[in-house]
Amino acid sequence: MKSRGKIGGGGVFGGWSSLGLPAVLLLCIFFFFLGFFGSSLLSQQVETESSLHPRPRVLKEEEYDPLPRGDSGDDSFTTIPFQILSWRPRALYFPGFATAKQCESIIKMAKVKLAPSTLALRKGETAENTKGIRTSSGMFISSSEDKTGILALIEKKIERATMIPRSNGEAFNVLRYEIGQRYNSHYDAFNPTEYGPQKSQRIASFLLYLSDVEEGGETMFPFENGENADANYDFRKCIGLKVRPRRGDGLLFYSLYPNGTIDPSSLHGSCPVIKGQKWVATKWLRNEEEYD
Repeated sequence: MKSRGKIGGGGVFGGWSSLGLPAVLLLCIFFFFLGFFGSSLLSQQVETESSLHPRPRVLKEEEYDPLPRGDSGDDSFTTIPFQILSWRPRALYFPGFATAKQCESIIKMAKVKLAPSTLALRKGETAENTKGIRTSSGMFISSSEDKTGILALIEKKIERATMIPRSNGEAFNVLRYEIGQRYNSHYDAFNPTEYGPQKSQRIASFLLYLSDVEEGGETMFPFENGENADANYDFRKCIGLKVRPRRGDGLLFYSLYPNGTIDPSSLHGSCPVIKGQKWVATKWLRNEEEYD
């Protein structure tokens, strides 16, 4: 029986010494370049995968220094969180836009001046034949009339959120909806063919919800993304995209396209309140500072 040979000369390392110094140097160079090119290929693969599936990056203020500002600009960053609810119409939701104390103060100043809400009438319409379309109570108040300064603070924040100057905004319309009260679907912009020539136009609306509503009272967009947009739509129906009122939250939507024409999907309304009360402060924003 043949015996197995033994590895002599110190085992494996002994084999390296038998190769000679030039061979060892060549092998070292070979393995160096093999590792270098291998790591390069692996790095390129990781970069490709990360570019195809980029991770969201959170902006941290300390990473950036504010730029030199213009005379009318700010010298610090402004962060106002929002969620895009829809692109048709362009609608954005702002959680925690106002504090509970601010909301309570606005309700308190509005309560003493409430009156039945009215409508802008189209040709052929009268107060009598439009009964039931808008059944809330409301009042108008400008920030200059508010001695507490709360409405001015809200107005400045709306200005930053929309990038529409405060001077383009109408007075706040503070509304109260009680059980069963509603506002049928309508447009905030005024169609000249129905309302006559307009010196200016409402381009956007900002709704600040002043109270929670136990049930009902949603702001609805029945034509969102082209849904239900046919001649058979019942303007009293509460369908489509619905935004539930929550105290302190804001809702911004645009009534006009960027080219200045009315966006049909901006049709909206207020669903009937089923349980509780709904308080909301509406700020209409126009394309001109001077308006009727």
